Amino acid sequence: MYHASSAIETRTTGEISPLLPHHSAEEAFVLQDSDDTRASFGDAELREKLERNLLRKLDTKLSILILIYVLNYIDRNNVAAARLRGFEEDLHLNGSQFATVLSILYIGYIILQIPSNMALNYIGRPSLYLPGCMAIWGIMSCLTGAATTYFGVLCTRFFLGFVEAAFFPGALFLISKWYKRNELSQRTAYLSSGSLIASATGSLIASGILGLMDNNLGVATWRWLFFIEGGLTVFVALCAAFILPDFPETSSGWLSPAERTLAMQRMQEENHHSSTSGDHNQLKTQLDGLRSAVSDPKVWWLAATLASLTFSLSWNAYFPSIMATIGYSPTVTLLLCAPPWFVATAIAITVSRHSDYAGERCWHITFSMVIGIIGFTLARSTMNATIRYISLFFIAQSYTGHICFLAWASGTVSQTPAKRAVALALMNSVSSVGNVFGSYIWPTKWGPEYNHSFLICTFANALSIAMCWAFRKHLANLNKAAAKKEALDNGVEGYRYIL
Repeated sequence: MYHASSAIETRTTGEISPLLPHHSAEEAFVLQDSDDTRASFGDAELREKLERNLLRKLDTKLSILILIYVLNYIDRNNVAAARLRGFEEDLHLNGSQFATVLSILYIGYIILQIPSNMALNYIGRPSLYLPGCMAIWGIMSCLTGAATTYFGVLCTRFFLGFVEAAFFPGALFLISKWYKRNELSQRTAYLSSGSLIASATGSLIASGILGLMDNNLGVATWRWLFFIEGGLTVFVALCAAFILPDFPETSSGWLSPAERTLAMQRMQEENHHSSTSGDHNQLKTQLDGLRSAVSDPKVWWLAATLASLTFSLSWNAYFPSIMATIGYSPTVTLLLCAPPWFVATAIAITVSRHSDYAGERCWHITFSMVIGIIGFTLARSTMNATIRYISLFFIAQSYTGHICFLAWASGTVSQTPAKRAVALALMNSVSSVGNVFGSYIWPTKWGPEYNHSFLICTFANALSIAMCWAFRKHLANLNKAAAKKEALDNGVEGYRYIL
């Protein structure tokens, strides 16, 4: 694998690097270390210009991750829409079997996420790895539409989750390899907004497909939902292979030499405590990353907090069913699902951008989760159609807290790439346990009020808030200890955790 440390030559004399001998003045710009006080204003100005160009190109390239996540979420949750048009009846599901169909997907997530991210870091080619997994899960989604028995749909859903598991932790790892900590929250928000957009547009798309493909060619309407959406996923996967970038140290062609060097220099400055020795024993590097992540108490606390957060969001898989309690037809119900998600998307992006600007995470997470608790309380208080519909807007925006937390977690464990890859996958794997158990807290017998379900989500939300504040206190203590040590040693200010 190509190593950043071998491609970056830090200079303090202002000389042109021999690594860039045949390029323009901009491309021959010498990337100075962030601590170099001798950098001229001209160099700083040129770096700022290069950085703007780099971020613009990056944002354009990586924007396809949002579309991929939209399709990832649609393929994962389209059973909720299919349920309204005969899915359970045709497959003869009863009791808690539908909940098992939902939860089995996350077993695959738990199994594969850590090995997948370790493999992604080892291979270094997300432009091939992620689209390849995407094409396979699109095929599995199509096969779900062909299932005729409970066992058959369990198998397709398990393998769907098994392959889908590669995407989200892999995407988080990919953006963490390109963006600095103060840029992560809004980029994580843009990526995670894919799930919100999917929840909004997925219901609209499902409404259209279920309306237009009503038993066409003798095929049940709900089956067309899986065939069409799975086929679209395969098509986008083929396109993504030509668009997605690789890591900074393995990318070529779409960046100028200076931009590529700047991309690596930015991350070296961001992670100056990590090793840059260029260890070429990749197997040893991956195993060291695994050991480092598993032995870090912060990673496990973040994982447990994310599991609680995910459990509190279990209503998402049942959103159309909850919306149906208002009393409209299946088509109108799916259309009504869209507005809360569009509002939630706008709130998530706005709050996440402010979180980056303010350099703060915990208060932003708390704000969103408290609004979610208000939504759960409103939903429990009455079956009035208007109030219940308004409550779903409050509940949907609680995804903002989840998104800010992902950025917080990603920035907190952002050290060596091997550790970061495992840590992000570990957190997402543990959080999938919340999805597994959350699938069972919305039984039909608790409907249409679902008071017990909303109460459980309220407690999970409150627990998540408490865990976030405990973690914030721990990070504040680590920052104080680091500052005290630097003062005693007369050292320069080093790494500080974002609170």
